[in-house]
Amino acid sequence: MRQIAIVGSGPAGYYTAEAAVKKWGDEARIDVFDKLPVPFGLIRTGVAPDHQSIKAVSRRYEKTAIGDTVRFVGNVEVGPDISIEELRELYDAVILATGAPKDRELRIDGADAKNVIGSAAFVGWYNGHPEFAALDPALDGRHAVVIGMGNVALDVARILSKTQAEFEGSDIVAHALDALRASRIETVTILGRRGPHQIMMTPKELGELMHLERASPHVDAADLPPVDDDAILEPGLRKSVTLLRDFAAIPEHLHGEKPVALEFDFFASPKAIESTDGAISAVVVERTTVEAGRAVSTGETYRVPADLLISCIGYQTSPIEGVPFDERAGRFANDEGRILPGLYCVGWAKRGPSGTIGTNRPDGYNVIDVVEQDIGAGARKEGREGFDALAQSRDLNVVTFRDWQKIEEAEIAAARDGAPREKFVDVEAMIAALGK
Repeated sequence: MRQIAIVGSGPAGYYTAEAAVKKWGDEARIDVFDKLPVPFGLIRTGVAPDHQSIKAVSRRYEKTAIGDTVRFVGNVEVGPDISIEELRELYDAVILATGAPKDRELRIDGADAKNVIGSAAFVGWYNGHPEFAALDPALDGRHAVVIGMGNVALDVARILSKTQAEFEGSDIVAHALDALRASRIETVTILGRRGPHQIMMTPKELGELMHLERASPHVDAADLPPVDDDAILEPGLRKSVTLLRDFAAIPEHLHGEKPVALEFDFFASPKAIESTDGAISAVVVERTTVEAGRAVSTGETYRVPADLLISCIGYQTSPIEGVPFDERAGRFANDEGRILPGLYCVGWAKRGPSGTIGTNRPDGYNVIDVVEQDIGAGARKEGREGFDALAQSRDLNVVTFRDWQKIEEAEIAAARDGAPREKFVDVEAMIAALGK
């Protein structure tokens, strides 16, 4: 019997568990650990609350999670509750699927000012992640700046711009909905160091901006390259750039009909943050040009007013004591998923924050192939029984998948009209819902 521990219950974790079941069937026992009492990782706390169709992929993971072969081990944190070394002693293979939950640092002068927030924190706030539920971002100013040219930046800009009615059907948490309802933001400036041909935004997410009730996207036509240059782009990016051209063609008088402006500021590299009484007041931006795909400084600077700044410049994996870490890449040091004997990684923890949710599926299947090469028939270690004994000796309050389903039932029961659920935003409330 192969004994496998997967640390992290997001897409990478459950795709890996699915691969293990398909590879070994009943000849394996797979424990999926998570420090939260709830599973699914970024599906729950990273995907935008108004993208319910994407969140629905969790139903696939439920098929893997129910049964004896795969077990959810929630409310157990690697480090405080059990060490990596202890997991390696108990299981034939330990696979880290912890994702990249930490913001890349915004390394410019003044970045420590109040109301400068990383996207992991801001997205966690409106998605009800317990670590960020008390964030309380400043929405009482007129100007927000979003740094980044990927879909996370679009998510943030869109969430900042929507009306309460437009959140119908979403699972945005109540504290965020209340704060956004009272928001006074009039301008959301989206800063990107390079130009339209270098964006990482996909057509679906860009297209949503055309249909916002109270916000209108603005693009300066002068920032767009000649239309014939679009022919060299891959099809998805070409569609995205075509949408930017559509934004630029919106007549000025139509912009005035909506109270919120979404300003795309290309060739704009943030250089410093100005503050007043410790809180951000403006971003100093340097104009760039693009040479061979890289942003090159021009020396020309200007100021963009900002009462709030959300940095969407990428994520990093959180280091774990005893696990080799690649600081430059922001992920675990690995060779095709191998870290140390019996220790592996998968998903963003392996390759960095790239690709879609579905990209994690082949990644999960590949790492299980690697594990099989290394451990063969397995059946060497205590695995699940050994962990259960340890958990009992340490009085760990382990949350199972059946427990999670009770938490989910309570969230669904508490939902406001039109919403699929009202998430618990602290661990204590989740545990209280179980009566444990």
